Amino acid sequence: MKHYSLRTEQAYVGWIRRFILASGKRHPRDMGVVEVEGFLSRLATDGNVAAGTQNQALAALLFLYREVLSIELPWMETVVRAKRPQRVPVVLSRDEVKRLLAMMDGRFGLMASLLYGTGMRLMECVRLRVKDVDFERNQIAVRDGKGGKDRHVPLPQRLLEPLHAQLQRVQLLHQQDLQAGLGAVWLPHALARKYPSAPREFGWQYVFPSDRLSLDPRGGEQRRHHLDEGGLQRAVRSARHKAQIVKPATCHTLRHSFATHLLEAGHDIRTIQDLLGHKDVATTQIYTHVLNRGGNGVLSPLDR
Repeated sequence: MKHYSLRTEQAYVGWIRRFILASGKRHPRDMGVVEVEGFLSRLATDGNVAAGTQNQALAALLFLYREVLSIELPWMETVVRAKRPQRVPVVLSRDEVKRLLAMMDGRFGLMASLLYGTGMRLMECVRLRVKDVDFERNQIAVRDGKGGKDRHVPLPQRLLEPLHAQLQRVQLLHQQDLQAGLGAVWLPHALARKYPSAPREFGWQYVFPSDRLSLDPRGGEQRRHHLDEGGLQRAVRSARHKAQIVKPATCHTLRHSFATHLLEAGHDIRTIQDLLGHKDVATTQIYTHVLNRGGNGVLSPLDR
């Protein structure tokens, strides 16, 4: 009813299950603030979980009591909060990015280049649709990003030809699926009911479709979904080792590098905020710490 993503559903159900098992399989209706506080505090003290993990568990339990059981829990004051560390993101230099991308080819090489060239998040790239690649205006529309927000990012000129070739392969694969009586893709927010022919239109197909057909986990229909993000993550990890990069770089590191290199090139932080899709400019300001230049920068006394 609330249109939560499948991953959010799975995460919430997992935490609710853990809560019930940790409480001796008692029904949540027979428990309350004391048990919830105790469970969350044990996560921080005994489980030593990250702050984000504890917050996810709290959100799941609040959903259970408010939305499922219609029980309003008082504000929990005694929960031992997991400490949220202040960390600076890992950023690759331009040379390291060049070496990393040189070790990749094919679809995964194109996807990694898009992550660095546009600043998209991993799942935003994986879920990219054909209709959202605008060759005329040299931009890509990122739909339903984090927080349900849309935005536009630049389409790198160097990727025009590889993207055209990729879309030609997608069109050929889509035609084969249509001939086999398939070719319908998943659409969000009941758009398939509003526009019955849309799921089979080429524009709605994924730019990076899976090689295999799969069953929809909700409705059970056989469809061609997008590539599994794990394949791209493994490809980036393998390329990092081949390029002999010792930094713990991941797909998200390419997004950090995109923002940092734009700052180094003199672009203003508000523009970078819009490109990254950050709600608050304070989130974007972390890249000024990566550059290690507050006002005019600091020169080490040893170098003097």
